[in-house]
Amino acid sequence: MAKKQAFGQDARQAKAAHRKMAKVIISTKNDKGKYAYKEVMMDQDNVREYIQQNKS
Repeated sequence: MAKKQAFGQDARQAKAAHRKMAKVIISTKNDKGKYAYKEVMMDQDNVREYIQQNKS
């Protein structure tokens, strides 16, 4: 049997439910020479903006 296909509002709701996520890890070096890491889970669309804002 064929799968029933959703159109219109149902299709948009299903697509919104499947968000693509990315794990971003940013490292920073402190005064003593040790590295600290910050991990963030966010939408894949916002990764470039987040990295640009948190560059050292």
